Amino acid sequence: MATYQDIRRQVENLTPDEQLRLLEDLAVMVRRRIRVKSSHNIMSLEGLGREIWHGFDAQEYINQERSK
Repeated sequence: MATYQDIRRQVENLTPDEQLRLLEDLAVMVRRRIRVKSSHNIMSLEGLGREIWHGFDAQEYINQERSK
Protein backbone atom coordinates (compact mmCIF):
# COMPACT_ATOMS: atom_id res chain seq x y z
CA MET A 1 0.00 0.00 0.00
CA ALA A 2 1.34 3.41 -0.95
CA THR A 3 1.99 5.90 1.80
CA TYR A 4 1.14 9.58 1.73
CA GLN A 5 4.78 10.44 0.99
CA ASP A 6 4.90 7.97 -1.91
CA ILE A 7 1.80 9.48 -3.45
CA ARG A 8 3.08 13.01 -2.87
CA ARG A 9 6.30 12.22 -4.74
CA GLN A 10 4.28 10.80 -7.62
CA VAL A 11 2.10 13.89 -7.73
CA GLU A 12 5.18 16.11 -7.90
CA ASN A 13 6.10 14.36 -11.15
CA LEU A 14 2.79 15.30 -12.77
CA THR A 15 2.42 18.36 -14.96
CA PRO A 16 0.69 21.38 -13.39
CA ASP A 17 -2.42 20.63 -15.47
CA GLU A 18 -2.48 17.04 -14.22
CA GLN A 19 -1.98 18.22 -10.64
CA LEU A 20 -4.95 20.59 -10.95
CA ARG A 21 -7.09 17.83 -12.44
CA LEU A 22 -6.12 15.53 -9.57
CA LEU A 23 -6.88 18.25 -7.05
CA GLU A 24 -10.34 18.80 -8.56
CA ASP A 25 -11.03 15.05 -8.56
CA LEU A 26 -9.94 14.77 -4.92
CA ALA A 27 -12.16 17.71 -3.93
CA VAL A 28 -15.19 16.03 -5.55
CA MET A 29 -14.37 12.73 -3.84
CA VAL A 30 -14.02 14.34 -0.41
CA ARG A 31 -17.20 16.38 -0.80
CA ARG A 32 -19.15 13.21 -1.61
CA ARG A 33 -17.80 11.46 1.47
CA ILE A 34 -18.61 14.42 3.70
CA ARG A 35 -22.12 14.74 2.25
CA VAL A 36 -22.84 11.07 2.94
CA LYS A 37 -21.60 11.28 6.53
CA SER A 38 -23.38 14.50 7.42
CA SER A 39 -26.73 13.98 5.78
CA HIS A 40 -29.05 15.29 8.48
CA ASN A 41 -32.69 15.99 8.01
CA ILE A 42 -34.20 18.99 9.82
CA MET A 43 -37.44 17.04 10.11
CA SER A 44 -35.72 14.60 12.47
CA LEU A 45 -35.94 17.38 15.09
CA GLU A 46 -39.74 17.48 14.93
CA GLY A 47 -41.24 17.15 18.39
CA LEU A 48 -37.90 17.49 20.16
CA GLY A 49 -38.44 19.19 23.51
CA ARG A 50 -42.20 18.78 23.30
CA GLU A 51 -42.38 17.73 26.95
CA ILE A 52 -41.09 21.15 28.05
CA TRP A 53 -44.27 22.79 26.79
CA HIS A 54 -46.66 20.20 28.18
CA GLY A 55 -49.39 21.91 30.20
CA PHE A 56 -48.71 25.41 28.84
CA ASP A 57 -51.48 27.41 27.23
CA ALA A 58 -49.98 28.64 23.95
CA GLN A 59 -52.18 31.73 23.72
CA GLU A 60 -51.46 32.71 27.32
CA TYR A 61 -47.73 32.34 26.69
CA ILE A 62 -47.94 34.51 23.56
CA ASN A 63 -49.94 37.16 25.41
CA GLN A 64 -47.31 37.25 28.20
CA GLU A 65 -44.49 37.57 25.70
CA ARG A 66 -46.23 40.40 23.85
CA SER A 67 -46.89 42.30 27.05
CA LYS A 68 -43.17 42.47 27.92
